[in-house]
Amino acid sequence: MSLSPARREEYEIPLQPLPDLKLERELPLAQRLWQQGWLRKTLILLALALIWELAACYQGNDLLLPSFLQTAKAFCEGIGNGELLEKVAISLSVLVKGYLLGIGLAFLLTTLAVSTQLGRDLLSTLTSMFNPLPAIALLPLSLLWFGLGENSLIFVLVHSVLWALALNTYAGFLGVSETQRMAGRNYGLKGLRFVLFILIPAALPSILAGLKIGWAFAWRTLIAAELVFGASSGKGGLGWYIFQNRNELYTDKVFAGLAAVILIGLLVENLVFATVERVTVKRWGMQR
Repeated sequence: MSLSPARREEYEIPLQPLPDLKLERELPLAQRLWQQGWLRKTLILLALALIWELAACYQGNDLLLPSFLQTAKAFCEGIGNGELLEKVAISLSVLVKGYLLGIGLAFLLTTLAVSTQLGRDLLSTLTSMFNPLPAIALLPLSLLWFGLGENSLIFVLVHSVLWALALNTYAGFLGVSETQRMAGRNYGLKGLRFVLFILIPAALPSILAGLKIGWAFAWRTLIAAELVFGASSGKGGLGWYIFQNRNELYTDKVFAGLAAVILIGLLVENLVFATVERVTVKRWGMQR
């Protein structure tokens, strides 16, 4: 006697068309445009420029507050004659060196922290000591140790990047689930390979947040440092450009330099970091 269930014949039910079903109409053009993030941000910038222009007209003193149009003219002139571009290039070259060195040291500290108890104690102690210390407060020591030049700027930049990035990275490592850790150990991953292939991909949202915070700290620290002692290896950067024009009462050029600082910050945030997030954590479903 067979205990297998009776075999049923396969059949297909044809579905009838639904002629009375009304499809949703396409969204209006204005609503589709409003959903574009770049357009909304552009409108915000235009509104701020309009407020600036109105405030300058109300102030009526170009020495205290030049108008947006005057600042835009000075900015275009600085770009046209190459002076502003040269200052930006000098500042960015120093910034990249200090930023990359700070990333390397932060990666080393956090790797030690997740590998050994001594590394955890070392990271905890150093961040408690140096993270509250403003980078600009180290300028006198950097001048004493490295002299007036690029090395002094790199020293304060490393300090501004290192601790914020190390703390965010270590917090991200601690947040990696035990399931992912066990999967890595089952594959035989240990030490540096475990960090590279398991911890860093899983903690990437926290790492990217630390990179953005470190970038912001480094950028404003560099401008402040150049405002104080300015010249780097005989050349002045963007902060020095602002300081010199302030002394010569070219307030429109001062605002043009500040506008360059802001524009570089916007470009890095909306092009570099936004692109990295889009192709990594957002594509992987780790971030909305």
